[in-house]
Amino acid sequence: MALLVTEVVVLHAMDYLESSRILRVATREAGVQSVLAKGARRPKNRFGAALDLFAQGTAQILVKPGRDLQTLAGFDVARSRSALAEELGRFMGASAIAELMLRFGHEDTHPELFDSLVAALDDLATAPATQSREVAIAAAWRLIGVMGFAPSLSVCSICHGAVAREDVVRFHHRAGGVLCSRCAATHPGGRPIPLAALDTLRAWLDGAGPSSLPRRDARAHQRLLREFLREHLGDGRPLRAFEAWERGIERTADERAADERVAEPAEAPLVADADLHRMR
Repeated sequence: MALLVTEVVVLHAMDYLESSRILRVATREAGVQSVLAKGARRPKNRFGAALDLFAQGTAQILVKPGRDLQTLAGFDVARSRSALAEELGRFMGASAIAELMLRFGHEDTHPELFDSLVAALDDLATAPATQSREVAIAAAWRLIGVMGFAPSLSVCSICHGAVAREDVVRFHHRAGGVLCSRCAATHPGGRPIPLAALDTLRAWLDGAGPSSLPRRDARAHQRLLREFLREHLGDGRPLRAFEAWERGIERTADERAADERVAEPAEAPLVADADLHRMR
């Protein structure tokens, strides 16, 4: 059994037996790992607040080859990120980021991905409540880019030809990005996306800071992100944190009241899709 000393971020935690917890953590040296924190639920334990969600620090992990569950021997917390729990929008965004890491991360060394995760959580922890949604969406797309399956936004994702800068461009989840007019005619499905929204997405993938968007436009970006991820998972399992976040659990009381006062009219599917993505 080898001792791995590495920087980690807690992504998920669940109770195990009477006194322990199982954690899913992102590590700098060994990707996403499952670890057992023995005695972590006892009133007096050596871990303390280190095992809180999104906490970051240096962990000592006893690794046994061939095992899916390793043993957490120690954890020296460096950042607790308590601010993520102080505002629901930040917490929901951070939960979606964690789910992205858990569903697409592997047990491979990927320091750049770990650094992108840390930056995403730090940005969310300091984001104004009114902009937490945009910060989380931008961070998620950057993580997707680092993972290596960012959508094609400049050339057609099927024929790799040029895509005209039209007012509305078709984005095809399964194909992996935008389509030229010829491929769009022969490959049904996907979503029409306004050019302004496409430019915003391109800027996020290039590392630009979050754009301040109208609430309806931000929700459309959430939907696009979740649909893209679901298409690339391939296992049929839902993205529960993303779905809860997309439903608007993080909205303020004023926003929920506004939604109740103004009911959205029913429209034909194609018109409704375009309206959802009118992100100017």
